Amino acid sequence: MVPLAAFAQVTPDPVEPGQAAPAMQTAPEDGTTEAAAPIIPDATFEDALPPLSDDLNAPLEAMPTLDQPQTTPPGEMVQQVPGTPEAAASDALGAAPAQDPELAQPLPPLSTFDATPPAEVADEGANQKAVEIRYGVVVKGLDEIDAEDQFRSLSALEEGDGKAANAAMIAARAREDEALAVRIMKARGYYDASAISTIDQVPNQPGRVSVTLSATPGHLYKLGEIAVKAAPTVPPDLIRTNLPLKAGDPIEADRIQGAEANVSLTLPQMGYPFVKLGTRDILLDGETYVGDYTLPVDTGPRSSFGTISTRGDLAFDAEHVDVLKRFEAGDLYDSRKVDDLRDALVATGLFSTVSVIPRRSHEPGPDDTERVDFVVRQNAGPPRTLAGAIGYNTGEGAQVRGSWTHRNLFPPEGALIVDGILGTQQQGAGVTFRRSNAGRRDKTFSLIARADHSNYDAFDAFTGTLSARWSYDSTPIWQKKFTYSYGVDLIGTNESVYDFAAGERKRGTYGILALPGQVQFDTSDDLMNPTTGYRLKLVLSPETSVRGAVRPYARTLVEASAYYPVSDSLTIAGRVRAGSIFGIDRDDLAPSRRYYGGGGGSVRGYGYQRLGPFDPNGDPVGGRSINEFALEARYRFGNFGIVPFVDAGNAYESTFPKGSDLRFGAGIGARYYTNFGPLRIDVATPLNPRPGDGRIALYISIGQAF
Repeated sequence: MVPLAAFAQVTPDPVEPGQAAPAMQTAPEDGTTEAAAPIIPDATFEDALPPLSDDLNAPLEAMPTLDQPQTTPPGEMVQQVPGTPEAAASDALGAAPAQDPELAQPLPPLSTFDATPPAEVADEGANQKAVEIRYGVVVKGLDEIDAEDQFRSLSALEEGDGKAANAAMIAARAREDEALAVRIMKARGYYDASAISTIDQVPNQPGRVSVTLSATPGHLYKLGEIAVKAAPTVPPDLIRTNLPLKAGDPIEADRIQGAEANVSLTLPQMGYPFVKLGTRDILLDGETYVGDYTLPVDTGPRSSFGTISTRGDLAFDAEHVDVLKRFEAGDLYDSRKVDDLRDALVATGLFSTVSVIPRRSHEPGPDDTERVDFVVRQNAGPPRTLAGAIGYNTGEGAQVRGSWTHRNLFPPEGALIVDGILGTQQQGAGVTFRRSNAGRRDKTFSLIARADHSNYDAFDAFTGTLSARWSYDSTPIWQKKFTYSYGVDLIGTNESVYDFAAGERKRGTYGILALPGQVQFDTSDDLMNPTTGYRLKLVLSPETSVRGAVRPYARTLVEASAYYPVSDSLTIAGRVRAGSIFGIDRDDLAPSRRYYGGGGGSVRGYGYQRLGPFDPNGDPVGGRSINEFALEARYRFGNFGIVPFVDAGNAYESTFPKGSDLRFGAGIGARYYTNFGPLRIDVATPLNPRPGDGRIALYISIGQAF
């Protein structure tokens, strides 16, 4: 142990001015050193040390308080040497201050602490604008595999719109985009892909950084051996034929998933409704960059159609469901026919929800198949409907139409319809009984009773009608190429008619028996707004007019329209129509059964029924033939459209229409496209008007002109 005295320093006393400095002690000449007397003797130091206890768990002794003066043993003096740390601290700090009593008090509970900043600080913070970092994104490497557009559409950096609150947020987005880039590259067959991002300060632009994402696709992996693990099928190669993959194809996620989806779609169409695909296995070889593909498939039993039952809140029973289906018991199962049945059920409009669920019966069917039965779960919807429409046409005036329908008052699908029309020139009401899917899918039977009053320039008529009609029609859900209708009309009408012999208008009563029929072939893509395809229609109505004598005749009409899409937004549409009445003179026809031209569905620019022969008073009297032509350019942008058009045509007193004396009209229309069809507003003017024709004609309705 080194004695404490060995580290003591001795400093000579200061010399007063004018006194000689004391002589320095020097070592003896023989080289020996005189021992200096210790400041604190070792014995005294050892006695001052506290006694040590052998008990390690004994409590420590209390330290002396700072404000108590330290005592020095008798006969000893401790001298502080200027320049030592103890002396410097004592000189600088001076005496210890008295202890503040507040410091000895316990801290208040944390829940009582008020963290609300002073008002001046809060106001200052509210006026400060949040710091914002702007950044740009540079992508490298993905354009080599044509994946940059896909990356940017999903990128977190791009979604941030080039702004972030801090650099950490930008770094987090960049890391997320690194993982995104790798996923995209692997989905395209680059399974060794990697991506890294860097963030750099843009020179001379404080607060702006550039994020560069560098992608390295690596090698493209391709399919090697392709294997399908499944039970035998009929035909044997059914699965492999419908799995459109071949060796050498890139192992792209979209390609693989699309091929597997094709198997899931096609097998139920070919007798396997319960097919299930297992988890694919692709074994990659990092040296050859080839992956062997294996797909397990549980085909389930080969099946045929069985029976149908119904469950739930029924709108109609299973017997009527049998009318709607397009398959017979024992036919090979085809999921497309099941979807067709579901569509037919939806088209009835009688359900809020309806489903067709195939169930295994575990019973044998024909040709080594298993019979599949169906459960049709129904939830009948509200059967009543109120409908209304408003329209205006020059010559026809304004019209308001309304109807009330109970779609299933006489199950199955027996509807009662009450409708009415109130207009400036037409008023009427009618009652209709309609049986949909009457004994056959999509066939409709109707009984109609109507009473109408029509007041036009051509005639003023009070008409009562009783009709029966059978029809095979298109619906908004299922549009058919071939449709037809036929029926019988019994009409009694009292009308004003111009008597050329008497030179005045008189009223006459007509009894008419008609057997109207119509056939139509339609390849267009939409009932209300066709953009491609064509339509052909033929109307034939043998009739008998009774007014003092029985006069049989026939009304005929042929119409053709075509639609050509120039682009996604522009369609050129054209129509030709011609009609003739055979076997009767014009003046023996009831005015309401004659042909007239002009109006929103005819030659626009001319008033309703204003084209054709006139009486001496300038009122139309109609004719026995008609021809019409129309050409439109339908340009659509979003939900709106503009349609310039040109129409031509006329009505004639002769049996056959003429090519001369055509009247032309032109104009422009506006369209607003809704989910139930376009709202049409057309404004037209006659190009070669006659005396009395107006300058402007306006037409407002729903649906295209043709």
